[in-house]
Amino acid sequence: MSDLNSTRQTLLLGDEAVALGALHGGVSASYGYPGTPSTEILEYLIEEYRKNRRNGVGGPAARWCTNEKTALEAGLGVSFAGRRSIITMKHVGLNVASDPFINGALLGIKGGLVIAVADDPGMHSSQNEQDTRFYVSFAMTPCLEPRNQQEAYDMTREAFEVSEKFRIPVVLRLTTRLSHARGPVTLAQSREQNPLSKTEDKTQWMLLPAYARRNYRSLIEKQTDIMAWSTAHAANKCEGEDKRLAVITSGLGGNYYEENLEDLVEFRGGRVPARLHIGAYPLPVESIRTLCQGAERVLVIEEGQPFIEEKLRGIMPMTMAVSGRFDGTVPRTGELDPDKVRQALGLSPRPNVLSAGVFDVTRIPGRPPQLCAGCPHGDSYETIKKAAAGLPSVAITSDIGCYSLGAAPPYSAIESIVCMGASIGMAKGAAEAGIAHAIAVIGDSTFLHSGITGLIDAAAADVPMTVIILDNSIVAMTGCQETMIPSNRLPPLIRGLGVKPEHFLELEAKKQFLEENARRLKAEIEYRGLSVVILRRECLEAFRKRKKQEKTAG
Repeated sequence: MSDLNSTRQTLLLGDEAVALGALHGGVSASYGYPGTPSTEILEYLIEEYRKNRRNGVGGPAARWCTNEKTALEAGLGVSFAGRRSIITMKHVGLNVASDPFINGALLGIKGGLVIAVADDPGMHSSQNEQDTRFYVSFAMTPCLEPRNQQEAYDMTREAFEVSEKFRIPVVLRLTTRLSHARGPVTLAQSREQNPLSKTEDKTQWMLLPAYARRNYRSLIEKQTDIMAWSTAHAANKCEGEDKRLAVITSGLGGNYYEENLEDLVEFRGGRVPARLHIGAYPLPVESIRTLCQGAERVLVIEEGQPFIEEKLRGIMPMTMAVSGRFDGTVPRTGELDPDKVRQALGLSPRPNVLSAGVFDVTRIPGRPPQLCAGCPHGDSYETIKKAAAGLPSVAITSDIGCYSLGAAPPYSAIESIVCMGASIGMAKGAAEAGIAHAIAVIGDSTFLHSGITGLIDAAAADVPMTVIILDNSIVAMTGCQETMIPSNRLPPLIRGLGVKPEHFLELEAKKQFLEENARRLKAEIEYRGLSVVILRRECLEAFRKRKKQEKTAG
């Protein structure tokens, strides 16, 4: 993109639309941790930042952070200084950032603070389907949920304004299908960055009990105005008149409903069902009551968990029939699509290549994800399996990353995958429960994200366990982003946490060293105290990317 001030239409991913909306909305700094399906937001902003630096032009800073918590805390610092920031993460990343997020609602936000969270219904690359709207409701913050790329762009810009108006963080909720699909976006004139203007009332930023109680009262008092904003928002619109069926849609559910609307109207004798689409939160309670008054039945079509449907049971009379994910009218798990919505609306299936017998999906062989050919993790897992072979009472806990694929054949080497950093804490617990040979397997970026504190616990207690750090020098699973510190800075960090130097090894993960590496690793596994072993070799994709960049630069 050569001209941020150009008024034109372009084709963008949903994530790219958010990034461009932030740039045009006057963002001063952007932070995040890579996590599908949110990664491309910050990648776009980082590339713009680097391009500006290469051209000797100043511009908004954009950086990856160690984890989502540190990213959001940096964003709070930008807001404290009076400037705008956007923080990016996937849905489970908000778990990590929940402390500054929940507390951030009590602060006197000055510069607009937008938190873009990409949910992953269907768990395409995640360990759960949690819905960010529940966090939003808990924190009592506004939320905008775009349904197409244009809204992603416009709502990002709007979110900064809303944040500054109500002095509160604003969440932008995305989902996989929007983040990773392209659509046309008409760009608007860009806005200048806010001037530097540090917060004057420091008590607005100090959550000591006396100040926090006052700030919490202020948060409660804001809710009336925030609700009025949501109720009047253009994204929360009512249409249609046939109240035999009242429909509530949100996010992509609105798109899928409209794809079936023509057939639905014909099916219902030409009458258009009454419908409320919700794109701004908190829920517009009065609009919902108006829609449902006199309705025979309410159907909720929302992407994600049954958030709206659950809230309806506290808004509407208990006697009203509410259908959605809870009663199975809409499938409780997985992504929505037009055909699932069609079935929920009572329409017959549309003919397709499957129903016509043209294509037999049952004959397609399964293609589970695998490690890349020649991936260093393959050699690392062969080493681990050989070292642990024959040992009694073994537990191998692992973590989130490409190396999670070590759970699948041909390796079948690991026994747990829970959340970022859990491998070390679980191995510690397993060892203290009595398992003789507890082994934690964690990647270098995951170790920096959430593993360091677990290792401190293990070192303090000198637990008989082995932590194996698979160092491929990159954040490989999300597209080869750089790690926060290079590989050569890991050893002094690990020793500084209290790991005994004589039980800290660095091994090169190559097939020709398999026997020797396995022998040395086995000795550490059998040691009755904490040991740490780094198995190191550069990711092949990162190697190719680096060589290409070097060739281009040369």
